[in-house]
Amino acid sequence: MDQSETALAILENIPLAPYTTLGVGGPARFFLRARTEEQILESMEFARVRSLPVFVLGGGSNLVVSDSGFPGVVVKIENEGIRPVGDRDSGRISVAAGVEWDAFVQHSVSRNLAGIECLSGIPGTVGGTPVQNVGAHGEEAGEVIARVCVFDRESRDITDLSNADCKFAYRSSIFNTTHKNRYIILSVDFILRVDGQPRIHYPDLQKRFGGGAHLPHVQEVREAVLQARREKGMVLNHDDPDTKSAGSFFKNPILELAALAKMEVEAREKRALNPAESIPQYTATPGKVKVPAAWLIEHAGFRKGFVHKNAGISGKHALALINRGGASAQDILELMRLIQDQVEAVFGVRLQPEPIFVGEFR
Repeated sequence: MDQSETALAILENIPLAPYTTLGVGGPARFFLRARTEEQILESMEFARVRSLPVFVLGGGSNLVVSDSGFPGVVVKIENEGIRPVGDRDSGRISVAAGVEWDAFVQHSVSRNLAGIECLSGIPGTVGGTPVQNVGAHGEEAGEVIARVCVFDRESRDITDLSNADCKFAYRSSIFNTTHKNRYIILSVDFILRVDGQPRIHYPDLQKRFGGGAHLPHVQEVREAVLQARREKGMVLNHDDPDTKSAGSFFKNPILELAALAKMEVEAREKRALNPAESIPQYTATPGKVKVPAAWLIEHAGFRKGFVHKNAGISGKHALALINRGGASAQDILELMRLIQDQVEAVFGVRLQPEPIFVGEFR
């Protein structure tokens, strides 16, 4: 490997908007591309000796970058590699953090490995999946992650975290809660099912495949999921402005049954709910249910296609806030708060955003 391949290029004042799927955000003070583990560690040292904050950028799919940008070091992780671990029949695969997530899904499906086919079409990189415990259509990444190899910025060591160490929960882990900004994810090990049999839990997929009468192949499930995501504008398409988003912008609220009952009573009093109508719900954890945020948004008065300045709600899915062209991060933030305030006023619950917010917001 020659010097051009190992040298770490240090760029300054690089706009971040082109590196995000939402397409908003100002410049990074320093911008470094790390294509090897050694370059990742070198990037961390570059920031440490200058006492600068660090933001690790993967596919840019779950981000809102402020208009002022980021005043520290943005490290774009671009390491590559997918390799089996141990016995090839074990279903264990180690994947570098910089690998495109959907490329890994396709890699696995093509080898008849099951467990992540319902996560097809999700943009971003493998390194981002443990952070928010990416999930869709009844599957979550945390269900199949065995190990996360990280650089610990406190001890300055490379270490392994087990599935239990990561404390995966609905759209959360230690990486975005208790240990936020401590670890840099280098690679992730997954244990997938070698029998190739998908587990169809999501109602729409059950309906699609006849309620279990026909056991589909993992490739069939992948294609069905991709089609469903395309219909909702959730598969990136440069020719479709409805896909210029950060994906699902709000988490689905998880409520106690008593809280849901109270919400329905109050919503009927406000005439946001018909006497014979119920708020949709799905089982979450024992004694709790998940309420679709998209339903709450639409029933709070925000239609698909709603416009706020240069931002808006996708015409295909109420959960996607989009950049209609020339939007600022402030436009997105204002729309987010409009939705949060109205949903809270009507239903008494404040929607929590899914994306990571980078930089200073007001």
